[in-house]
Amino acid sequence: MHDLRLLGIGKGCFREGESWPGNRPAPGACGSGIWGVRPGQVGLIGGGAVKSSYRAPSMAEVNAARGSNGYRGASLFAGGGGSSTGWALAGFKVIWANEFMDHAAATYRANHPETILDQRSIRDVKPEEILKATGLGGGELDFLDGSPPCDSFSTAGKRTKGWGKEKAYYGGKKRQRTDDLFFEYVRILDGLRPRMFIAENVTGLIKGAAKGRFLQILRALKATGYHVEVRVLDAQWLGVPQCRARVIFQGRREGERLRWPKPHRKRISLAEAIGSGIGRGDPLPPSRAKAYAGADAFNFERLCADAPAPTVTVSSPGNDLGHPDAARKLTIPELKAISSFPADYDLKGSYAQQWAVCGMSVPPLMMFEIAKSVRKSLDAWEAEV
Repeated sequence: MHDLRLLGIGKGCFREGESWPGNRPAPGACGSGIWGVRPGQVGLIGGGAVKSSYRAPSMAEVNAARGSNGYRGASLFAGGGGSSTGWALAGFKVIWANEFMDHAAATYRANHPETILDQRSIRDVKPEEILKATGLGGGELDFLDGSPPCDSFSTAGKRTKGWGKEKAYYGGKKRQRTDDLFFEYVRILDGLRPRMFIAENVTGLIKGAAKGRFLQILRALKATGYHVEVRVLDAQWLGVPQCRARVIFQGRREGERLRWPKPHRKRISLAEAIGSGIGRGDPLPPSRAKAYAGADAFNFERLCADAPAPTVTVSSPGNDLGHPDAARKLTIPELKAISSFPADYDLKGSYAQQWAVCGMSVPPLMMFEIAKSVRKSLDAWEAEV
């Protein structure tokens, strides 16, 4: 049985003590039960029985939609721009962003050149500097987006072993402590006072020892005066061919009505996303090739063509996932497809760095669905004024 008891946060969430049958995929928890569906209502595209309608948007489509709804926002811990791409596709314009990692910032700049990109540590950024750079006053920003680094909470990482310690990047040229960065997001939020905010993190934040940190973050967000709700959403139910459950914090400065995306009726299989393959990937390392053939191996999975891909992580780029039909790594075009990035999205850096950008990003189509819900709230807000 899947233990989802912790998801009983806020009114109407998955109720304490309820479980989901272990022989069925566990959908993301939402406002009414698990996504508001009952056992037997969950669909899966696979086995070649259904023609795929899946297609990640092109950058031309993203750029055509960007800014079309008139709402403007900022993005903290913006990574390579996965979230910003989703916001743009929904008609929003991210006018200012912050990203500390050089390779991720290079990718962001290549695909979102019109956005002001600040590469300083978030600890050095002051809200008034963002307002000055954008020409806006306090409270004029429509939304704040952010994905504070999650390696301190990820079940695939070291979790509490790294808390309170700095981590070295680029051979020690950059150093950063990550377990407290969510509070920097709260500091910027309180200084900017946007109408709404979205913050994202891994589900490890609500598990084990990290639950205490989750409650601290929730209290800090509420202390800013915003109405805050939290849900666990899974990208596989939002049009992305990847199982990727994430904790989503949403808040609004005035009022209490928040809207959340509704799940798609069916999931997208790996085969529908990449067909029989896109390009020729490098062979798996010998130990992984043995695992591909059936030998026991830690943290390795031969992909199933008839189901969504498992979560793409930053660790061990390309070595933990094997193509369904060949003992090889996934190609970058395949990785972009299962992460819902445009095929012509310009990922910078080495194979490992490009993999890392996708592994730490909110899939664009997942954020697109969330952003559409935010727009409904903002539109209703405008109508009330």
